[in-house]
Amino acid sequence: MIAAIITHYIERTWNNGAVPDLHPDYVDHGLPPDLPPTAEGVRRWIALTSASFEHHTVIDHQLTEGDKSIVLITMRMRHIGTWRGIPPTFKEVPIRGYRLFRVADGKIIEHWALIDGNALEKALRPQGL
Repeated sequence: MIAAIITHYIERTWNNGAVPDLHPDYVDHGLPPDLPPTAEGVRRWIALTSASFEHHTVIDHQLTEGDKSIVLITMRMRHIGTWRGIPPTFKEVPIRGYRLFRVADGKIIEHWALIDGNALEKALRPQGL
């Protein structure tokens, strides 16, 4: 059941831009520091990234134990809007990373992420900059 909750979340949130119902005590440990670590922060992060990227996330591996599930993901990011001062390049960049989730009462209550945003930025910048 937990694995299915996470798969649904990835599909719905990152591939369709709609954040499903999260636990009322949800905390996101992977958001940028200028966003609140809440469901509202996730919604704002999705809106910000969706303005700059068409993104599709694939779960390459998933391991679930107890109330936690970790996924190794590949995100295919097509750069369609300005990101960190870089105008749209329309490049598609694959970025790999990990997401760890904790579930309580059938809903995601915590999330951590390890995704190399610097590799994405480097791939989008013109050579030598």
